Amino acid sequence: MDNMKKIALVAHDNRKSDLIEWVKFNKGNLIKHDLFCTGTTGIMVESALGEGYNVTRLKSGPLGGDQQLGALIATEKIDFLIFFWDPMSSHPHDVDVKALLRLSVLYNIPTACNRSTADFIISSTLYNSNYQRTLKDYSV
Repeated sequence: MDNMKKIALVAHDNRKSDLIEWVKFNKGNLIKHDLFCTGTTGIMVESALGEGYNVTRLKSGPLGGDQQLGALIATEKIDFLIFFWDPMSSHPHDVDVKALLRLSVLYNIPTACNRSTADFIISSTLYNSNYQRTLKDYSV
């Protein structure tokens, strides 16, 4: 991972306000990096960051955005996944969500599913430095 990270920000509907609050609080740290978001979350993140900062917006999660993010993870184009998911609701695209989380583990990227973990990731000394992650060879 380079100094400039490629960070995916995703949130289920009931958690979008929590993610946006976190984005606003961490704006100074986030604007130095490339951000990728699904659907409505991307619009909300752009608004929270203000003019002059572009977020790469993918499709909405249920319309393929989670799979698009998964493809970016599999091609090593995402360094972190911050996914504020709603553990109290079922979602029509739960299979896509599970696949996205599986890929984040498979490709060994830091993954936060709640604010506490996201805070630990963004405050890590490794956040703004080069880092070589290791990948397990599952082909054998």
